[in-house]
Amino acid sequence: MTRIDFYTHAPDKLDLARKLTGKAYRQGLRVMLYSQDPQLLANIDQQLWSTPTTGFLPHCASEALHAALTPIVLGMQADHLPHDDVLINLHATPPTLFSRFERVIEIVSLDAADQDAARERWRFYKQRGYALHTHDMRAK
Repeated sequence: MTRIDFYTHAPDKLDLARKLTGKAYRQGLRVMLYSQDPQLLANIDQQLWSTPTTGFLPHCASEALHAALTPIVLGMQADHLPHDDVLINLHATPPTLFSRFERVIEIVSLDAADQDAARERWRFYKQRGYALHTHDMRAK
């Protein structure tokens, strides 16, 4: 069954997504960064290219021809992905195909609207019987 992890009280949602992506990559896992917001995907794409200044996380768009060979993909659709290790959801609702992934990461910022949307996602997963894990980023 898919493991669902909520990272709450994140001061910078995209920075935490970048850090978790890097950690998963170093563990040999393949990652899908999912959002329906093209600007958000462009922002995380830029961060993966430039942060840290001495590092780089190999990534591409999920529709790219070389996506099957790339460990990190960014996109708005998860239906034709060549892997199913980790899904980092940066959207307000769960992706329809979240259950095909071994692990789903939900990042919740300090924004009240984002927290409300996260509560809805929490209820969605809970009603379907998924075990939920919480990581409070205030303590980090």
